[in-house]
Amino acid sequence: MKIALVGATGMVGNVMLKVLAERKLPIDELIPVASEKSIGKEIKFNGKTYKIIGLKDAVELKPDIALFSAGGETSLEWASKFESVGTTVIDNSSAWRMDKTKKLIIPEINAHILTRNDKIIANPNCSTIQMLMVLAPLHKKYQINRVVVSTYQSISGTGVKAVEQMNNERIGKKAEMAYPYPIDKNCLAHCDDFTDNGYTKEEMKLVNETRKILDDESIRLTATAVRVPVVGGHSESVNLEFENEFELNEIKELLLKTSGVIVQDDIDNNIYPMPINAKDKDEVFVGRIRRDFSNPKSLNLWIVADNLRKGAATNTVQIAEYLIENSLL
Repeated sequence: MKIALVGATGMVGNVMLKVLAERKLPIDELIPVASEKSIGKEIKFNGKTYKIIGLKDAVELKPDIALFSAGGETSLEWASKFESVGTTVIDNSSAWRMDKTKKLIIPEINAHILTRNDKIIANPNCSTIQMLMVLAPLHKKYQINRVVVSTYQSISGTGVKAVEQMNNERIGKKAEMAYPYPIDKNCLAHCDDFTDNGYTKEEMKLVNETRKILDDESIRLTATAVRVPVVGGHSESVNLEFENEFELNEIKELLLKTSGVIVQDDIDNNIYPMPINAKDKDEVFVGRIRRDFSNPKSLNLWIVADNLRKGAATNTVQIAEYLIENSLL
């Protein structure tokens, strides 16, 4: 089993290496791939040392799987080249997510739709993944009509430069900025670029990806995405309007049985999800589960997850696991 990791030196790439080692994928040969400035450098994985190579050389090695985390432009240019030599690409960028010919996968929800013919598979946006891990079982039972979500997103979702900006601000050092304004002691209602409709790309990803993954264009969804000075993970305040009546205890029981979801909902003891506790964990945490008293068929939730783990690296590796276990390569 040969697995290429494209973007091996990036923030998500580093986490992906950890996840690959932790989950013990049957890897005979790791092929670390990065930009020209990193070619020739060495990384360690499972006690072995590997040299980083370029994309062209990686294609020639014909890996079984290529895990992409190097940005949309790289994916659009190189994914099909890997596909042409028989490699299955699992892409972590936004390049293929809304392509009607490509599947958008959260393994716990819709991995069953994958076939041997799917050679480029899209990994959803981090904020979408954690939200739908909780919403999918609820939608199946109660039929979600409308979602209102506000996100509180970690600066790690922007990348290394954003983390450096915050750290520099905290010590009073002036340096390159990833954002148009300071982020420390601040919140920016500006995740990704603004679009013509006044929403950001991040907000529209939540709308469009939700409908595609749940295979339901009737779901109405509106989002506001906010960047906050947090490193551990993304948080989301979610309001759901159901078609069907529900009992609060049934909601909690359903989520307690949902694989990959941990319920933290004990307000008497101040137990609820927080990014500081979600950091470096693969599960999605949900709490503050309460009926919306303004609408009898509505529910409020608070959802938290490590955006670099389940929101990116872990979900990607789980897709690879599914393909291997089900002989779909």
